[in-house]
Amino acid sequence: MRKLFICLFVTLVFCSESVIPLDLFNKAYARQEEAPPYAKWGSFALKKTKEKYPNAKIIDYLHVGKISGPITSTERFKFWLKENGKEYGVIINIEFNNETERVKRVTFKKTQN
Repeated sequence: MRKLFICLFVTLVFCSESVIPLDLFNKAYARQEEAPPYAKWGSFALKKTKEKYPNAKIIDYLHVGKISGPITSTERFKFWLKENGKEYGVIINIEFNNETERVKRVTFKKTQN
């Protein structure tokens, strides 16, 4: 029984990569670690939305997209909020300087859905 256990252990150690390549695990792990390029602005948008609507619960959000310009760019998000039993959407635009990433303007627009 002991020899069988040792053989099984050695087989798993030396042959496991042919069954499940270690590279596959490394790639899957690396994908989980990568943050999307808009993640910084998503966190900022979340913070500003909580400030603007302090009594609302944020249900979900979506990165709508980025509008790139020569000097400034705008990241756009849509948040779904719930407050006093009613749900509504909020579009938030964050305009920032491309070089410094300093925020120039933040605008909100409430929507019905």
